[in-house]
Amino acid sequence: MKKLILSSLFCAMTFHLFAQRTTTNDGDWTQQFLVLKNTEEADLMIRVGDIDNLGFGFEDDFDPFSGRSTWSHGFPWDIKKEDARGTDRIMVPSSYKYGGMFGSDGYTSSTSRPANNPLSITIPLSEVKNVKVDSAALQLFIDDFQAPAFASKFQVKINGLRFTEAERIISLVNQTGPIGKLITIRLTPELMEKLKGDSLVIAIDDPVSKQGDGYAVDFVKLLINPRFIHKGKIEGRIIDAQTREPIANATASVGEYGQATTDQEGHFVIEDIPAGLNIVKGSAAGYSSDQKQVDVISGATSEPVELELRRSGKVTYNNKTLQEGDALVMNNIQFEVNSAKLLPAGRTELDKLAAFMKQNGSVEILLSGHTSSEGGAALNRELSLKRVRSCKDYLASKGIDEGRITIKGMGPDNPIAPNDTEANRAKNRRVEMQITKL
Repeated sequence: MKKLILSSLFCAMTFHLFAQRTTTNDGDWTQQFLVLKNTEEADLMIRVGDIDNLGFGFEDDFDPFSGRSTWSHGFPWDIKKEDARGTDRIMVPSSYKYGGMFGSDGYTSSTSRPANNPLSITIPLSEVKNVKVDSAALQLFIDDFQAPAFASKFQVKINGLRFTEAERIISLVNQTGPIGKLITIRLTPELMEKLKGDSLVIAIDDPVSKQGDGYAVDFVKLLINPRFIHKGKIEGRIIDAQTREPIANATASVGEYGQATTDQEGHFVIEDIPAGLNIVKGSAAGYSSDQKQVDVISGATSEPVELELRRSGKVTYNNKTLQEGDALVMNNIQFEVNSAKLLPAGRTELDKLAAFMKQNGSVEILLSGHTSSEGGAALNRELSLKRVRSCKDYLASKGIDEGRITIKGMGPDNPIAPNDTEANRAKNRRVEMQITKL
């Protein structure tokens, strides 16, 4: 009798967890591929993978888009042939070698090659061609990434291009349990260009650390012209790491989503941040930045986060002393007219920059491209982006990790001189380098 009761309870629980769900913004959650138009959250939504917490299911009252973590679940689980490629399966970084001396987690030790090899996820883009695209974001429901615990170094590539903004989020994610959680990442202007093609191919792997940090992805959503409906607040404090005193007028920021300035007590609140895992960064003049992972829950304020800033070190480049946050114009980086092809003087300057970055292995930089105002602003932004991409590619060819270089194409938006004479226009055609991390 007891066994019968327990069996009945188990069946009821299974039905409860796996109950089919259909919602306005995601349609039928059991579908492996779905396209919806003009929903509350986006002009266009394309989803790859079913929404089922890797097959473990969700409780009826659990909303995976609310920013809350799932409960801990077991492992491994069976790979189902109907699941979309790259979803609902344990993957182990390609750099990990079984029998080696490096660490591994339960996902790694309980699976084997080739079944756990990393697989990319492909999002078809035929429907995007019918929409005017102003912005875009990716949502991923990720599981058991543990970079802080294993010192793993995940890389995220979209159509072969490194997505460093996504990498920075994953590098701070510690999903012991294992547990699932949503992350939302805006596509950069460079990656937005990839939306003009036939598909987005998302590849996540750690090809360098040799750590067995197994991971999984439940589903991926592409949102075109997103209107985030699940949002919350981040509150916290920025202090001096040595004196423990608050830092007033410091900046707290969350990617492209928002920022705030601290008050006299070092407090800040950033509103309207997408629910899920986010990275908040604190910075102030004369200090090195600090960043931490924050759980944002829809309609709620986060647990207070404390960002501790240390006095910035100094580096020397071209006989100039620089701290984190400092920028300078790379006067010798020049290109052919209306082209992203570097002139010899530009390659020579980038050789010097590559040597500087090799000597200062912790330095990360932002390269921003700028143009004068002749021609259309949109075309100028595209050209300026291509030019700094050319610089980034050149630095990578000299052995600099792409993850240390962020690029932005500003076009004519930030002139340093009036565009009234050829001499002044020449000043506006420039590449700037900013130290973003020491």
